[in-house]
Amino acid sequence: MGYIQEDGGQLAGWIRKEVEITDPIQRGSSKKAVRRVQEWLNLHDYRIVIDGVFGAVSKAKVAQFQKNHNLQATGIVDKKTYDLLVSPLRSVLTPIDTNHTTTFSGLTLAYAEAHLAQHPQEVGGQNKGPWVRLYMKGYEGTEYPWCAGFVTFVMKQAAETLKMSMQIQGSFSCDLLATQAKESGIFVSGSRIKNGDVDVSDMDGAHLFLVRRTSTDWTHTGFVTHFEEDLFDTIEGNTNDDGNREGYEVCARSRGYSRNDFILLGN
Repeated sequence: MGYIQEDGGQLAGWIRKEVEITDPIQRGSSKKAVRRVQEWLNLHDYRIVIDGVFGAVSKAKVAQFQKNHNLQATGIVDKKTYDLLVSPLRSVLTPIDTNHTTTFSGLTLAYAEAHLAQHPQEVGGQNKGPWVRLYMKGYEGTEYPWCAGFVTFVMKQAAETLKMSMQIQGSFSCDLLATQAKESGIFVSGSRIKNGDVDVSDMDGAHLFLVRRTSTDWTHTGFVTHFEEDLFDTIEGNTNDDGNREGYEVCARSRGYSRNDFILLGN
């Protein structure tokens, strides 16, 4: 496991790489470590080229970040500075109190909302950056669309918090999510919901939608946060305001039922 930072527990290895450093990051540090700093500077709106080289510009931007956060402006990324840089990501690893909800779908929704609040987005290129690597087990790049990785990561956080198994295993692939849901009996075609064959009016918590290209091919996924008669509200990753599957962020939007199927998560 290791999808949340529980007391006494340890985060998964690829997550620790994103939120922990062992040595200060400065001139001469590895390109990978410097790139992470440069990515987070950009995510905090300190615009800088992401090239893995800790030069004068990187040092100046780090010093500016430190000054703006009441730290000594050394231009060197120590643990305290790095913790502040990655604090948005760290915040979504915090366990959510189950006193608010004890259902899997309800807690999944709570975690999805926590991620949305931090506005995860790509940085440094298509399907790149610390948020993408978080959802994709350390992988990134054009060949790693991350919408399914996002929903899988959030569901695993909910399952880990509740110490339960998920109804579906999760996947980086929308098609595999559909296959798993069919095998578990929780896949529902959009036409059945639209026609009223399946009543979703009182369904709480989060469920999954799948954008259907053909009867055996789905191209995008995300969470349904609320069903209405003619539309449903979502939280989804690797999308944008236009609803494109190769977007750049986690955002909330609304969609119609056309060309969508659903995975209804149980309690």
